[in-house]
Amino acid sequence: MNTLAYDGPGPWILFFPLFWAAAVAGAVIVLRRTVSRGRGRGPWQNRPVRDDNSPLAVLGRRFASGEIDEDEYWRRLSVLDEEFGRGKGGAA
Repeated sequence: MNTLAYDGPGPWILFFPLFWAAAVAGAVIVLRRTVSRGRGRGPWQNRPVRDDNSPLAVLGRRFASGEIDEDEYWRRLSVLDEEFGRGKGGAA
């Protein structure tokens, strides 16, 4: 019996191309997600649209500029919160 006989590479040779295909596919997926995340695309980035003319933004600017005092700010904020925020829809 010859123990040094060579019968060919065997079925394990298929694992090398599968490994490299998985490595390349993984790299492509990671790169595509990273690049698209930087561009602001994708369902994972649901950023709210900034509205500078919203009532809350106007109220914040008026308070920051000193047009209204803190008591007036909190009173108007509570009214806006009831109108546009958690007050109408129930529990938030």
